[in-house]
Amino acid sequence: MRAVLMGPPGAGKGTQAQVLAKGAGVPQVATGDILRKAREEGTPLGREAQSYMDRGDLVPDAVVIGLIEERLRQEDAAQGFLLDGFPRTVPQAEALGQLLAGLGRPLEDVLLLDVPEEAIVRRLSGRRTCPSCGRPYHVESDPPPADGRCQSCGTELVARPDDRPETVQARLRVYAESTAPLRDYYAAQGLLRSVDGLGPVEEVTARLKAALQG
Repeated sequence: MRAVLMGPPGAGKGTQAQVLAKGAGVPQVATGDILRKAREEGTPLGREAQSYMDRGDLVPDAVVIGLIEERLRQEDAAQGFLLDGFPRTVPQAEALGQLLAGLGRPLEDVLLLDVPEEAIVRRLSGRRTCPSCGRPYHVESDPPPADGRCQSCGTELVARPDDRPETVQARLRVYAESTAPLRDYYAAQGLLRSVDGLGPVEEVTARLKAALQG
């Protein structure tokens, strides 16, 4: 498997990527995880990325691609990988394509989790988190206790600022604007597979696996 998993915020990319990657015996490659590890280890690219973040700037695509290259050159990625949430723009996709061509390991599939906006807003705005132990809840699928406190440690639960409905809608607009051209880019290459992201986790996983086999 050499694939990308795309989808809007709250579509369940992280969960599905973890399951698919484990099942295929390949690493789940998420840029956030790579960045955190590089910063913790103090690698040259990690320090460079940190310098941008300390200034409040976005980490340039060239640095992110460099981090991805470092990750894909590791032994566990020799037989494949699943990129989780990257690329997000056409320039990033073009840079990734050049990198993979240089490694002799071009993409085989690009999976798009398709979830309606109203479902995303409902999913994200219903999240509640314990700021102490990190345990997540959801007002619909995993309701918190009636007193609004964590069942594990008793701390009062909070809703993240970026999970407010108006903030979620703004995030989705940005996502749509940046990824619409990306969808067309990969569709033109015959790589894009759109998969219904609604329903239980197991059902969505089965659809993704079927798309990979198709």
